Amino acid sequence: MGTKGTTYLGIDGGGTRCRARIEDENGKTLGEANAGPATTRIGVDKAWRSIMEATEAAATRAGLSREDFAQMHAGIGLAGIGRRGAKSALSEIAHPFASVNLISDGLAACLGAHSGADGAIVVAGTGSVGVGLVDGREVRLAGYGFPVSDEGSGADIGLQVVRLALRAADRRGELTPLLAEVLGAFDDDPYQAVAWSEEARAADYAAFAPIVMRHANQGDPVGRRIVERAADAIGDLLDLFLARGIDRLSLVGGLAEAITPWLTPDLRARLKRPDGDAAAGALLVARGRLTLPRMETEHEPASKFRV
Repeated sequence: MGTKGTTYLGIDGGGTRCRARIEDENGKTLGEANAGPATTRIGVDKAWRSIMEATEAAATRAGLSREDFAQMHAGIGLAGIGRRGAKSALSEIAHPFASVNLISDGLAACLGAHSGADGAIVVAGTGSVGVGLVDGREVRLAGYGFPVSDEGSGADIGLQVVRLALRAADRRGELTPLLAEVLGAFDDDPYQAVAWSEEARAADYAAFAPIVMRHANQGDPVGRRIVERAADAIGDLLDLFLARGIDRLSLVGGLAEAITPWLTPDLRARLKRPDGDAAAGALLVARGRLTLPRMETEHEPASKFRV
């Protein structure tokens, strides 16, 4: 173990996992590792523990010790950072790094997808959100959190299928192979599903999304309806960016590849492959190469911004 001089840390902290990537001054990846969820929705302290767990594992792979963190500049993209009080609570945590810049995981993903240039992304993962960069402004659409928002996300897909499975258990709806498999996860006992739901988080619901996608692709009618609805929600966000004149678009997140074939042909043709991921975007921030944008939300006048 030994010092490697100045290093840079990029964190992609999402609702399902936290990814840490460490680079040297020349942009060479020294180490990378994953940990558990890092979203403020599970609590700031828990999110920070995931960040440090992933960072320490990446540092070990890079041949770095904790003493080297004093020369490490961190860019941290974190889900749920817009929640009231979250950023201030995070800024009060004593950290071992040379510097820390905190941004949302959506902004990190947008910066990575377009190498810091203007453009937009829609994230289809555990949650969903649209984030764009235009002339130094961050435009954010939806993404207010599950279950009140995040339409088209893995969590939303999971919620829909569990709800329909309970209806099928009561014979209020058709029992398709998809719904039979979901009920089987609860030993065909609706009350077990209810008990589970009282503790379940977004990531728990999102675990059902791959099952829904598999059955939808096999022609299950309920699965197809759920996925079509999700694709419509993702497509609506893409359309809103296009309406604003943003035509550099990428779809990212754990469900992006699976949901893309369900989008309309014209939207599929508009999508570009992202240049990099959210960790790459966080690294741009860690290196201080960007002026962080002002935020504009769709429901605010264009002349108003929140810092």
